[in-house]
Amino acid sequence: MKRAHKATFFIVLAVIAVFTYTAIFGVSSMYGDRKTVYFKGGNDIRWGIDIRGGVDVTFSIPDEAKGTVKDMDKAIASAEEVIKQRLTNQNITDYEVYSDYNKNKVVVRFPWKEDDTDFDPEAAIAELGETAVLSFYEGTAGDDGKPTGEKVLDGTDVAEATAQYNAEMGGWYVALQMTTDGAKKFATATGNNVGKQISIWMDDTMISAPQVKDTITGGQAVISSNSGDFTQEEVEKLARQINSGSLPFKLEASNFSTISPELGMGARDAMVVAGLIALIAVFVLMTIIYRLPGFVAGIALVGQVAGAIACVSGYLPGIPSFTLTLPGIAGIILSIGMGVDANVLTSSRIKEELNAGKTLDGAISLGFERGFVTIFDGNITMIISAVVLMGAFGPTSSLFAKVFSLFFSWFGVTTAGAIYSFGYTLLAGVVFNFIMGVTASRLMLQSLSKFKCFRNPWLYGGKK
Repeated sequence: MKRAHKATFFIVLAVIAVFTYTAIFGVSSMYGDRKTVYFKGGNDIRWGIDIRGGVDVTFSIPDEAKGTVKDMDKAIASAEEVIKQRLTNQNITDYEVYSDYNKNKVVVRFPWKEDDTDFDPEAAIAELGETAVLSFYEGTAGDDGKPTGEKVLDGTDVAEATAQYNAEMGGWYVALQMTTDGAKKFATATGNNVGKQISIWMDDTMISAPQVKDTITGGQAVISSNSGDFTQEEVEKLARQINSGSLPFKLEASNFSTISPELGMGARDAMVVAGLIALIAVFVLMTIIYRLPGFVAGIALVGQVAGAIACVSGYLPGIPSFTLTLPGIAGIILSIGMGVDANVLTSSRIKEELNAGKTLDGAISLGFERGFVTIFDGNITMIISAVVLMGAFGPTSSLFAKVFSLFFSWFGVTTAGAIYSFGYTLLAGVVFNFIMGVTASRLMLQSLSKFKCFRNPWLYGGKK
């Protein structure tokens, strides 16, 4: 196999260094009082309730809704599941939701947003308690503010809603994909109303009233603002509400209070320092025991940690931050352990090949090739476990939930944010283990071996 060029080591090292710096500190600029974020950093991570604190709110059923509910316990349980789904859809994985069936209340605790200077707890609570019933009616709104025509579709006919942007369509909008039955209903409704308007309502408010130009048979529709001024936050919120389903009734926040953190930011800083010390210790030990391959493995491990941080913080703009919970931290630690194990395995293989009489170049190539099979087997099982956990305990609209929907349908809907957080960080760490611990390590070590001063087999674990 052709060895890497001498400059490869410095290129890979520079990429890892820049990526690590931006993942930890982020990149942003200020123009007056307006802040533009290019890359999110560690400060943008949404920390759990025990570290940063949060909101404690009790939802109750309005008096006007109590008379319309036949099975109160079933309605409360349904409301609890919808609230859990809405929290998980917002990547809030450190939450507590439980029902008080004696008093017909739902108690919710969730952490502060990562940027708590702009966080409005009352708005967040209102979003959780809204019914978010989607309906399609013939015609528009009358003088009384109610639909003038008959209902043609409702929220159960929508399979998925996504927030999208298109300048030609006037900016941000929500794209809807109908179910099979919903597509048939929508085709009939648009066919009967060509040249007329079909209004789209959220709860009792008309949010859009597009004119039907032709029969729509593809089962797709668009929700756009009549005035064309939908913001990104508005359409993302609307899409989340549609995907998470409708509450059986609108909930009222009877009381809410802030939660003081049990550990606090000081404990977070202590964890960061402890993790940094552990990483330095591993770096030194790897270098002492495995020499040059251990040194390269340490650099790759730094890149792997940066990758895990980037995935949690929502590194790229537009990607929401995940709540970093204790199970989430455990997922990162476990993936780092897999990364150390992969590099130890490869370094040991290189040493064995050198002691078996192979040339330096041959030992490096064979060490990575023969070690990769074992590394792949170990990591692929972790990936499968992480994907199953994310599918079983994450949003029902997620890719993994859809892939395994046939199996999960036997057990009913389950949304547990803490477990979802563990699966997410574990998956992110293992993926970056392949990128850094396998690919980057190999490129850097092959590049260094091309320098005359690094051609001594002893530097790779062999004899002088």
